[in-house]
Amino acid sequence: MRLTEFWRRMEDRFGAAYARSYATDQVLATLGHRTVQRALDDGDDVKSVWRAVCEALEVPAAER
Repeated sequence: MRLTEFWRRMEDRFGAAYARSYATDQVLATLGHRTVQRALDDGDDVKSVWRAVCEALEVPAAER
């Protein structure tokens, strides 16, 4: 997954403004107690970060 696809999915799920807010404010245990943005900045696999977001929010598999 490309970073542009990740942000499109985030914006589809949360809306443009809240997607960025969620990414910079929400700390996820599955990302090593880092924010989504920090994980991306640290070079984590984008698809793994997306999966962590989906898991944290209990997004149904069909919507992932």
